[in-house]
Amino acid sequence: MSEPQTRSDWPRVKLHVVTGKGGTGKSTVAAALSLALASHGKNVLLCEVEGRQGIARMFDVDQLPYEERRIAAGLTGDDKTPGNVYALHIDAESALLEYLAMYYKLGRAGRALDRFGVIEFATTIAPGVRDVLLTGKVFEAAKQDRRGKNTRQYDAVVLDAPPTGRIVQFLGVNSELAGLAKMGPIKSQADTVMTLFRSKRTAVHLVTVLEEMPVQETADAIAELREARLPVGGVVVNQVRPRDLDQAALESIRNDQVEVEGLVADLKSAGIEAGDEVVTGLLAEARDHAERRALEDAQRQLVSGFDVPTCELPRLAGGADLGGLYELAAELKSQGMA
Repeated sequence: MSEPQTRSDWPRVKLHVVTGKGGTGKSTVAAALSLALASHGKNVLLCEVEGRQGIARMFDVDQLPYEERRIAAGLTGDDKTPGNVYALHIDAESALLEYLAMYYKLGRAGRALDRFGVIEFATTIAPGVRDVLLTGKVFEAAKQDRRGKNTRQYDAVVLDAPPTGRIVQFLGVNSELAGLAKMGPIKSQADTVMTLFRSKRTAVHLVTVLEEMPVQETADAIAELREARLPVGGVVVNQVRPRDLDQAALESIRNDQVEVEGLVADLKSAGIEAGDEVVTGLLAEARDHAERRALEDAQRQLVSGFDVPTCELPRLAGGADLGGLYELAAELKSQGMA
């Protein structure tokens, strides 16, 4: 069986974009990555753009407004004082109001437009513009020379991005604007954003689980990202099941070669008196586990052929609470993702 391919670090990356098929845990991985990056004494900004307030739920904080707020200290454990993780919930309407105030000096007038529903209309009727506003705010947060009162500089930005099926469209803001804006400040902003997205300062990480559809969607997304000249980072295989049984034991279980008497004796030595019904149930569970492991191993072989760094994260028995996020952050760090 192939082992995950790891990489010591991502030294020039400022913006980590995390995507994945729905249900693979991409938001959990993005949160864990931000904690891992902050372990090096860095200040990290974790952004979300899908309007679900997922960051607030994972970190057990109040719903996030359209402003940067500290939500956690970074993972501890190395020789540096850990940095902090800040969070930003980006919505297109607030981003457009900020854009109008910045470029057109429409302060009160912009808020008046919002009351009349013009802002919602503009961002709904032109989804390409919506993505430019969302990505533009991410770009602004990742700048080296941010200006303004109470503006904070970040060593890294982690973006919990849309799913793989929409990631190239979301990041390819220039092509989205082709039929909407040939020139002007919005087109100029899109051009500037694309210089970051296509540079070595960005890495698009993909999250998958060891199932056929997510692995295939990950392969398709890698091909599409490369075709769009967007930098592929690593693949994070999430929710990996425990591997307590070796291949010989799994093979015996799949082929119904387990000695029932031996199993009963082992249970008895552990202080468990097991009748036929219990033993039959245990063997059925073991067979399901062995078959699932065989399917996962086949998908793992496909992932190893993607020719990108990979790492694996365990399935969290207690769910993705804050303690679980720190556990995953430690795994990401140990495997070279941060």
